[in-house]
Amino acid sequence: MPAPPLRIFDSPCKSVCRIDDRFGWCIGCKRTRAEIKAWSTASDAEKQDILARLPVRAAAEPEVLAGGGS
Repeated sequence: MPAPPLRIFDSPCKSVCRIDDRFGWCIGCKRTRAEIKAWSTASDAEKQDILARLPVRAAAEPEVLAGGGS
């Protein structure tokens, strides 16, 4: 059964917590260091903006790993 969608105030952390330099974001939650650091003080709108970027990053990973990205 798929996980329920995140609520705005929920952290997207997956407890994997490792920044991959190929991507520039955490391999677990897909957030950058700056986004992780800012999360606890971010407004709901800022959190929503961060959450909106995560699926795009997850979709980009296979392309980067295949050599089609940076």
